[in-house]
Amino acid sequence: MFADVVIEGGGIKAIGLIGAIHEAEKRGYEWKRLAGTSAGAIIASFLAAGYTAEELKKIMLEMNYKQFIRKKGILHLPVIGQISNLLRYSGIYCGDALEEWVWRKLLAKGVRTFQDLDKPVYIIASDITSGTLLKLPDDLIQFDIEPSTFEIAKAVRMSASIPFYFQPVRLKTNDGTKNGNRYHYIVDGGILSNFPVWIFDSEFYPKWPTFGFRLVSEKTGKPNKVKGPLSLGHALINTMMDAHDMLHLKEKDFVRTIMVNTLGTKTTEFDISDEQREKLYLSGVNSAKKFFNQWNFAQYASTYRSKEIQS
Repeated sequence: MFADVVIEGGGIKAIGLIGAIHEAEKRGYEWKRLAGTSAGAIIASFLAAGYTAEELKKIMLEMNYKQFIRKKGILHLPVIGQISNLLRYSGIYCGDALEEWVWRKLLAKGVRTFQDLDKPVYIIASDITSGTLLKLPDDLIQFDIEPSTFEIAKAVRMSASIPFYFQPVRLKTNDGTKNGNRYHYIVDGGILSNFPVWIFDSEFYPKWPTFGFRLVSEKTGKPNKVKGPLSLGHALINTMMDAHDMLHLKEKDFVRTIMVNTLGTKTTEFDISDEQREKLYLSGVNSAKKFFNQWNFAQYASTYRSKEIQS
């Protein structure tokens, strides 16, 4: 059975999404088109490159997430280094480690650029210079960049650059004017659309479903600790990113979305324990089981998508 898939961002919490996707694959679903934001972009790009959810489970449960906040140079000086990087580069960590890791994992499947993929993947990022959403690779044209030859790892890095935490990616514009912006700053797609479940919709009757994989927060989650400017910034980031979990969905989107309980895990909880990883994964599995046990595509399509496909 074919399906399109849209995967929400959520940092470390995305482990739960892999559990839900694994359950979908066990039930025979194959992904036709994929899209994702932030951590969801990582998962979507890996699935498009040929990884199975079973393989992703092994990767995500065994991975050292602290490698993505690698400390270099002045960052070894507590507080001072973080403030210095924030002021100089608009982010504490550079994001190189994440991009390199994604690049290696994709290359292991023989994939480097978007043209290497057998199925399309769309990665959502936010252009904070123009205040617009970017659908990568298509929107790279506005920067005079050929979409098909752009490296997927770079696009993923853009989508996953949590503001203030990771430094923005800069894309050069071609305006060349003295008063114009020579660079556009690209950050986490979750700023503008953390869950673009609409991305594959058309006005006509669909040939197969689009499933959304989304995170929902427990109200009893751990509180953000605020003890100073930096911890205040971390709390702001977690609040901003986690707020998407509670946004209202239209009914037609709600009924096609697998909601995964995050069990109180924070977006930037890079020191997550092995026990919590396993709990998150199983939360995703159980959420997907509950969803697919009552899913009926024909009923969904007749209720919410009434127009026939044009020949």
